[in-house]
Amino acid sequence: MNQDKSLFKITPFSQRIEKPWGYEIIFTPEISPIAGKLLHINAQARFSLQYHDEKQETLFLASGRANIIIENESGELETIEMEPQKGYYIAPFQKHRCQAITDCDILEASTKEKGTTVRIEDDYKRTDETEEDRKSLRQ
Repeated sequence: MNQDKSLFKITPFSQRIEKPWGYEIIFTPEISPIAGKLLHINAQARFSLQYHDEKQETLFLASGRANIIIENESGELETIEMEPQKGYYIAPFQKHRCQAITDCDILEASTKEKGTTVRIEDDYKRTDETEEDRKSLRQ
């Protein structure tokens, strides 16, 4: 069996992207079929109330305290204080947002960043984010 060793990478990867609510560190390289991030949210800050038209993700509270506002099976938004070291799965088109109670770190494991992030509400007046927008952020 012939293995394509050009895909074998031994150099660590990390890219920090500043956000108005804190920052994210992407720790999976572009060639990876999955995405991994650390989301650092400053106390009392929150990211957009949003949904993804393609992406699936799981959010995991690693440190601090945070609420997740998430759409339930009836289409209603529920606010839940995240339990430490437990995952919260988010399906495509499921509305969600995280709000920090204290400074917090949330790990995100997801399918590759594809499609559009539709922002329903945003404290920072940002518009929807497309694949093209994300490419320009990575450069």
